[in-house]
Amino acid sequence: MKRKFSTKWRSSSQPRKQRKYRANAPLHLRKEFVNINLSKDLRKKQKKRSIQAKKGDKVKIMRGKFKGEVGKILEVKLKDSKIIVEGMQVKKQDGSKVHIKLQPSNLQIIELSERLKKIPAEIKANKTEKLSSDGVSPGAIKSANEKIKNKKMESNINSEVKK
Repeated sequence: MKRKFSTKWRSSSQPRKQRKYRANAPLHLRKEFVNINLSKDLRKKQKKRSIQAKKGDKVKIMRGKFKGEVGKILEVKLKDSKIIVEGMQVKKQDGSKVHIKLQPSNLQIIELSERLKKIPAEIKANKTEKLSSDGVSPGAIKSANEKIKNKKMESNINSEVKK
């Protein structure tokens, strides 16, 4: 192996190359590996199918021993591409309890933490409402600004011609 990670690599049908890509990927690309599906109502609000896992999100476990249980994300381990959820523990042989590392594909986000409460579409709507609260549409404002710029350019050209 000459290089550990190639930025030019796009895809391959060979599983060994796919495994190599995932194993050697830098942390800024590993964030994409911990995407979690959104619940149906969140899909409608966010207009996305999945979002990167963040600490504090409320998730429902869809597969495995803890199927159907709900908890908050305590930790996102990018190195392993695993997620630790609050309350999902297993008893060890010596009697102590350990958190289980879950795969993101087996989880579903039910409630988002504070980071994405405001929907981007609502932000855009608020901006246009502020502009149009005077009774003027945003499109009319743009066209008026363009007309003013054109007049200034024409006056500049005319003054240069006169000189």
